[in-house]
This record gives sequence, C-alpha cells and structure tokens, in this order.
Amino acid sequence: MLTKEIQIAVEKGEMLPLMEEFYTIQGEGYHTGTAAYFIRIGGCDVGCHWCDVKESWNAALHPPTKTDLIVENAKKFGKTIVVTGGEPLTWDMKVLTQKLKAENLQVHIETSGAYPVTGTWDWFCLSPKKNKLPVADAYAIAHELKVIIYNKHDFIFAEEQAAKINDKAILFLQPEWSKKEEITPLIVDYVMNNPKWRVSLQTHKYLNIP
Repeated sequence: MLTKEIQIAVEKGEMLPLMEEFYTIQGEGYHTGTAAYFIRIGGCDVGCHWCDVKESWNAALHPPTKTDLIVENAKKFGKTIVVTGGEPLTWDMKVLTQKLKAENLQVHIETSGAYPVTGTWDWFCLSPKKNKLPVADAYAIAHELKVIIYNKHDFIFAEEQAAKINDKAILFLQPEWSKKEEITPLIVDYVMNNPKWRVSLQTHKYLNIP
C-alpha cells in the first residue's frame, strides 16, 4: 500500500510508476532510426491481447519514482525523450513534460489516446486501439497516426481512424510482430494502393535492441 503522501504525489504527477528507462534507437514510425531515451510508465487498462509489454499493465508493480529523478536521468543522454508505457496518459504528464522542456529536451509520446491529453509534446504519436478509442483532443493534436495491423479487418479500422485524425498527421500501418510474415505483404500492397499511408516496421526487433 502506498502512503497517502505518495498517492497524492502520483495524482499530481510529481511521482510516476516508472517501469524502465533506457537509451536506444527509435524503432517505429516517423522517427525510426534516431537515438532516443525512453521512459516507460507503468499502468494500462486498454488490454491489447497482442501487447508485447504486458508486464507494464499493473502500475502497482512499478515503484512511484520522483519526476525530478526521472528528468535527471533523462538529461544525461540524447536530446529526444520518448514517454511510453503502458499508457502514459493514465497519469498527469504536465509536471514531467514541464521539467523535461525546461532542460531543452524534445519530448515525444506514444499513446493510445484513450485518456485526456495532459503535458506539452513536441511529437504526439497516436496509436489507437479498438478496446478503448482515443479522446477527441488526441485526434486533433496527433503528429502521427500509427495503426497496428493484426488481421485484414484492421485495415477498415485504420481508415476509420484516419477519417478522424487532423489533416497534418502522417499515417502509418505497422504489422503486429507475431504475424509479421503474414501481414507485412498485405500492408505493402495496401500502401501501394493507398499511398496516403506509409509502412512502419519494428526495426528495433530486427536489430535485436531494446
């Protein structure tokens, strides 16, 4: 059980359930191939059956960590910080992003958009999930729409999401890793026939890096 003091700090975003943090190469989407420091926040109830970090779902497994400490660690590395999860917008991101921005860092988020948008973001990657659709603000501010394709029906979902996104967002289709051999050729064909989309691959898994 968390003390009341820690619970209040978490609610305010002064502490966050930190699962892990690491410096690596961004493997997906628009910024593929660039160096980035990842901050993975625990807690998610969206419940994608193919999620590859299910250990992030239960926030109680990940110790509340002072935001100041998270920022102190992040600023030692590259200039680009990616906040991911879990679902980071489960928590209030204002304090974290304010402190990262105060260090002149570029702050990105990877989110399902299922919760109200908090924080200030230089890049907002929206990866919507059928189980819990994004809030309107997420569609409005997203720089990138990344839809995971697990089966043929997901192309329909992708188009439904593209119809809701702002007209400046860059559109990506990404094969779900466990079905990549089956799905990647379908995505290639789809993008060639629908060139508003781009292909995203989990290149970090091909490179065998975090």
